[in-house]
Amino acid sequence: MKKAISIHIGDMHASRGSVIIETTLGSCVAVCLYDPLEQIGGMNHILLPGKADLLHFDSAARYGVNAMELLINRIMAIGGNRFQPVAKVFGGAYLLPSISFENGVGKKNAEFVVAFLKMEKIRITGCDIGGHDILRYDAPKD
Repeated sequence: MKKAISIHIGDMHASRGSVIIETTLGSCVAVCLYDPLEQIGGMNHILLPGKADLLHFDSAARYGVNAMELLINRIMAIGGNRFQPVAKVFGGAYLLPSISFENGVGKKNAEFVVAFLKMEKIRITGCDIGGHDILRYDAPKD
């Protein structure tokens, strides 16, 4: 049986070996990156889009830019190629009806991650974001 790794808000895990990485999401987003040539992959758990104000927060990995860079750097540190990974994205649900859809953190998290991956030219091969039919990203067909 494969080893199971559970990650929480602000965590990430990357591995060359075969493991199961699990988390629980709502409005948070998890990005799974995988380098198919080196067979190295990992996942993070993003609480909020953007980047942390490091003068006021000590959990920088909870924020999108920081979490993405940490995961990419970890994959590279164990032998992955920066220009080969593909991504799968999950989460970003709309959970609080008292907050408008447009201002919902789930939508903002999902939009941030999709934009970040596009900017970094990392292809999204699978996606289940938005929950409640709010935001869907149709991954390109291979």
